[in-house]
Amino acid sequence: MQQLEWINVDALDVAVRVWHPDAPRTLVAWHGLARHGGDFAALARRLGPEWRVLAPDTPGRGLSTWSPRPERDYTYARYAEVAVALLDHFALERVAWLGTSMGGLLGLRLAAEPATATRIARLVLNDIGPELEPAGLSELGEYFSRPHEFTSFRDLEAELRHHYAGFGIADDDGWRRLALESARRLPDGRWSFHYDPAITAQFAHDTPRDLWADWHALRCPAMVIRGADSPLLAAATVARMAETQPGLITLEAAGCGHAPFLDRDSQVEPLRRFLAAEEP
Repeated sequence: MQQLEWINVDALDVAVRVWHPDAPRTLVAWHGLARHGGDFAALARRLGPEWRVLAPDTPGRGLSTWSPRPERDYTYARYAEVAVALLDHFALERVAWLGTSMGGLLGLRLAAEPATATRIARLVLNDIGPELEPAGLSELGEYFSRPHEFTSFRDLEAELRHHYAGFGIADDDGWRRLALESARRLPDGRWSFHYDPAITAQFAHDTPRDLWADWHALRCPAMVIRGADSPLLAAATVARMAETQPGLITLEAAGCGHAPFLDRDSQVEPLRRFLAAEEP
């Protein structure tokens, strides 16, 4: 991260991590349910100085505000308001969007809604789509519905390695960096993760949405990256997505589940080519 900017949405302070602030092109990169914008550091380095990468911490995660009203603020409707505030703050009338998991569904929502569709020039969905495998979704909800507290930092790192094995991080240094960027100390001296445990309020309070309708409404170029071992996004779903959007670009990331960390050339170079293509 080279800069940190702040956006205020009502009473929420939203941190936005910025790489290559003077680059000629911009990519908004939005993280998954219980992660933060720092996950895109490796991607930003590999994309290089041609791309300014804007990676917000969704409210309740990372450096952004924890909400006293999770039933209101930890929902896709509120995240969409934050996204529009980000686009306005950086004067982005039209921009490429990459979203991992939750961030991908948020980008799809923006690209499908008439009020915001023209602001999304290209959409990249990282291991997410309009149909999710029930078993994988249930496991995700169950995991984040219970507290995670650890007596030592070593225990926290071990849990990260286990739960986020699908990221496909290949070396110990990468796991250690992830742990350092994911930890917070509790008042009693134990360790927990960086996010507000109440982020799971969106499972209870968010309004169900017809994601296939959103996918059919999509009019911008799109790319889907799928972890080859993903428990959440089935290969058959990606095939159906391609039937609806014949121009869809797909990439299967070997050695990854949910979700590819976008930290190696085999993932980043196809993404770079998609982002750099001329608009139809």
